[in-house]
Amino acid sequence: MYRRQRGLSITTLLLVAVVIVFGAIGFMKIGPAYKEYFEVKRAISAAAQEGRTGTVAEVRKGFERRAIIDNIDVIGPQDLEISKEGGEVVVSFSYSKKVGLFGNVSLLIEFAGASNQ
Repeated sequence: MYRRQRGLSITTLLLVAVVIVFGAIGFMKIGPAYKEYFEVKRAISAAAQEGRTGTVAEVRKGFERRAIIDNIDVIGPQDLEISKEGGEVVVSFSYSKKVGLFGNVSLLIEFAGASNQ
């Protein structure tokens, strides 16, 4: 009277482990790009808040100061699009980031955002 065994076979266990490892490696490579995007977005929002009553040059200068402090180098003050919507300063940006995954395989991520989002 043998019971039928249940559970994962060694092949299934190895396959699941490989999928988890590749997922973790992908997350570790893509994660910094998204962290950088959120830092840019935070700096853009702060520059827009500071420059509510200022000029376009003041908004760009405010972003440049924050970019130096936060070590942001993917986008510069000249890349910002600054406009007014309903009496509010809106600063928008967009840029692309190429992340190498492994070998000659890379991922191109296009980021875009605005201070009012």
